[in-house]
Amino acid sequence: MSSPGVQLDVQDKYVVMDNGILQVTISNPGGIVTGLQYNGIDNLLAVENDETDRGYWDLVWNLAGSKGTKGKFDRIEATSFKVIVENEEQVELSFTRMWDSSQEGRVVPLNIDKRFVMLRNSSGFYTYAIYEHLEEWPAFILDRFRVAFKLRKDKFHYMAMADNRQRCMPLPDDRLPYRSQTLAYPEAVLLVDPLEPEFRGEVDDKYQYSCENKDNRVHGWICTEPPVPVGFWQITPSDEFRSAGPLKQNLTSHVGPTALAVMHSVHYSGEDLLLKFGTNEPWKKVFGPIFIYLNSLSNGGDPLSLWEDAKEQMAIEVEGWPYTFPVSEDFPQSDQRGNVSGTLLVKDRYVHDDNIPANGAYVGLAPPGDVGSWQREVKGYQFWTKTDEDGYFCINNIRTGDYNLYAWVPGFIGDYRYDVIITPTAGYDIYMGDLVYEPPRDGPTLWEIGIPDRTAAEFYVPDPSPVYINKLYVNHQDRFRQYGLWERYAELYPDGDLVYTVGVSDYTKDWFFAQVTRKKDDNTYQGTTWQIKFKLDCVDESGTYKLRLALASAHASELQVRVNDPDAISPLFSSGQIGKDNTIARHGIHGLYWLYNADIPGNLLYEGENTIFLTQSKSTSPFQGIMYDYIRLEGPPSSDENKRP
Repeated sequence: MSSPGVQLDVQDKYVVMDNGILQVTISNPGGIVTGLQYNGIDNLLAVENDETDRGYWDLVWNLAGSKGTKGKFDRIEATSFKVIVENEEQVELSFTRMWDSSQEGRVVPLNIDKRFVMLRNSSGFYTYAIYEHLEEWPAFILDRFRVAFKLRKDKFHYMAMADNRQRCMPLPDDRLPYRSQTLAYPEAVLLVDPLEPEFRGEVDDKYQYSCENKDNRVHGWICTEPPVPVGFWQITPSDEFRSAGPLKQNLTSHVGPTALAVMHSVHYSGEDLLLKFGTNEPWKKVFGPIFIYLNSLSNGGDPLSLWEDAKEQMAIEVEGWPYTFPVSEDFPQSDQRGNVSGTLLVKDRYVHDDNIPANGAYVGLAPPGDVGSWQREVKGYQFWTKTDEDGYFCINNIRTGDYNLYAWVPGFIGDYRYDVIITPTAGYDIYMGDLVYEPPRDGPTLWEIGIPDRTAAEFYVPDPSPVYINKLYVNHQDRFRQYGLWERYAELYPDGDLVYTVGVSDYTKDWFFAQVTRKKDDNTYQGTTWQIKFKLDCVDESGTYKLRLALASAHASELQVRVNDPDAISPLFSSGQIGKDNTIARHGIHGLYWLYNADIPGNLLYEGENTIFLTQSKSTSPFQGIMYDYIRLEGPPSSDENKRP
């Protein structure tokens, strides 16, 4: 039966949207969601919290020139309220905070317009925001911004973010100092006296539930308390407004119970992803809409079926993108957008004589920049897809603007960029034809370690220490999400560092997933040197060999390469200090991607046994280290250009 339509009640301190299915109460004029009434529950949000700490947009910012990634927290409270649309089919509300020079140094120099939309017959509501920095306004730095919802801890105990990543969760009270022990950083605690005994001895850490943008479509919570099971879900139907491309990792849901829609963060990247604005830099961007979806069971069914229903709703929202209902002129409709298609091929003569279809490649449009710059791009929009088995791609509903086309291909190192700027226009299709990526390659492969897929997932990930367990990740494909794995290296290699012998060792068993520091007895740390041993039947002493080092992550590290002389004062190659992504501490399997190419003169190599020494020299914390994606040694270029190994 159809609902009576959307009703709006504007009061002195609150604004209430009601479509007969749910009722949303928002502070006036602050634009903070204070109440969410649904299916017999008077408020799904954390009633024990202050009203400003239930459902809100927030950001962290800092003054220009500030160092690091810590800044000023701002739970964005608007100062003005306006009804944009009000009829039985739709209500759209605007809560704005406008900046002026009297606020300089105290308030982030942005105009912020928070929007909330409710539709008829919809079991949920939408929110989006428009950020604007005008020319001649002060320079500043943005660290992160997101939407946060905090739910009732007495009702929501089951969290789900993927088919294989869902569980009953501890209570926030279990993290209190007298019930838990803080571990190496405040976000991680060992539950020593939880209210529910089943959680005793487990680690709780919000970073264990991070997710890549490309997979971060729906997550949330299930309430199994009477009167009926209820689900609260945060659905993100598009990544176009998220920073840094499809592989960027962000937080999702975690103990609280909390559900986050992260638009931008520096997690798993560090200072490289800070948004830094100059004084003469105008900027405007729309974030969202995202959908807050509520569902319930009326017939006593399995509460986990609410997750299946949420996934179905997510597919509907994705199919409906770009939405037709947002009224803001800054959100273009489908007929105001363009499309780009083509075919990506790979040319590597040492793999195949002919061009190879780039099967499963990631192809995207992002603001113009250098090769691979998309993973550090934070101010514009990005649009990504994957190729089919023939290398064909089609990117739809692209905002008008100037872009480079970027790509990377699993199975091949490096990044592709189409050098000519592309400008999709409203309603038009651009066909690119055949694009050919030539990955870095000088000569035939002599040996390789790993799979070039931008992660360290194929390498050996140990079991966690028995005292640092998250039960969800026991015998799980994401076993790298367990806490404290960095400590396992020294336990597994107590008397010396890793030695890998080409042709004998197995990288899935014998190559530790991260080259971390080693903790010494005096609680200091030392760098580590890994060895790769290999044989050469013959050596071209006048030729140049190439060592390709693709890194999946780096944190405050320096990678040095030496060949056949571990004591050489000067390394053959040094990366210098690189990385601030903190992936090791935050249970990721990759951060930002790095590719280094080191020339090895043939006269440094021997016929017979050789050793490459890989030293990570920085050593002031347990979290410094490198994750390798893939390593390859190439021989000198073949005299026959068409010869394959």
